[in-house]
Amino acid sequence: MNQTVFIADLHLSAEHPELNELFLHHLRRWQGKTDALYILGDFFDAWIGDDDDAPFAVRIAEHLAEFTRHTPAYFVHGNRDFLLGADFARRSGIQLLPEHSLITLYGRPYVIAHGDELCTADLPYMQFRAQSRHPAWQAAVLGKPLAERRLLAAQIRQMSELGKAKNGKSEMSDATPEGIAALMQHYPAADLIHGHTHRPAVHNHTLPDGRSFTRYVLQDWYGSEGGCLLVSPNGVRAETLRLPECFAS
Repeated sequence: MNQTVFIADLHLSAEHPELNELFLHHLRRWQGKTDALYILGDFFDAWIGDDDDAPFAVRIAEHLAEFTRHTPAYFVHGNRDFLLGADFARRSGIQLLPEHSLITLYGRPYVIAHGDELCTADLPYMQFRAQSRHPAWQAAVLGKPLAERRLLAAQIRQMSELGKAKNGKSEMSDATPEGIAALMQHYPAADLIHGHTHRPAVHNHTLPDGRSFTRYVLQDWYGSEGGCLLVSPNGVRAETLRLPECFAS
């Protein structure tokens, strides 16, 4: 096998079944052919709690459970699915990770994160991020009836789509040099893999102390296309993911 798969920003939901099918197709394709799967946040478009019994979410958990019987899968919370908890992890077999971690693959160290903490110029979001990660705030939200949480999630999605249509991709929503340096100064000699910004690319950075590293930004999933990053003993490469034509219709 000798390859590890990284994905982020799939935004799976009942409203976009084509993305669900795209994920499930490639999950089956990776089964038995990869050493591990890392999901770096915004796996779901909105996660309202582990008690959500939406059929699409149940189906995703079941397929992950089958995958993780043979291959480990790890999950980092994103800004859309930070309420995903221990019950979903138990049912799906995924292992929850902190907001950033240092891992070693094939002799090379990597820092992994969702990436929203790097967008330090977006001050309103950074304030919301701090609030939404607080246990008391999360408990208050999860204490609301499921129907109320579903309505709240729909409103948040609508506001997000309106914001994208109005503002597009602003510099404020991208990772900043300050945010990147603040994280990476703690991890000498490691490269960085993250998502969130919806700007797939490979960047070369040099820290103030002269240390250099590579930053890999994962591709977001949209319509009928997605992407992943494959890390192997031979290096790192990006791969675009599509459904075979026989499934596309």
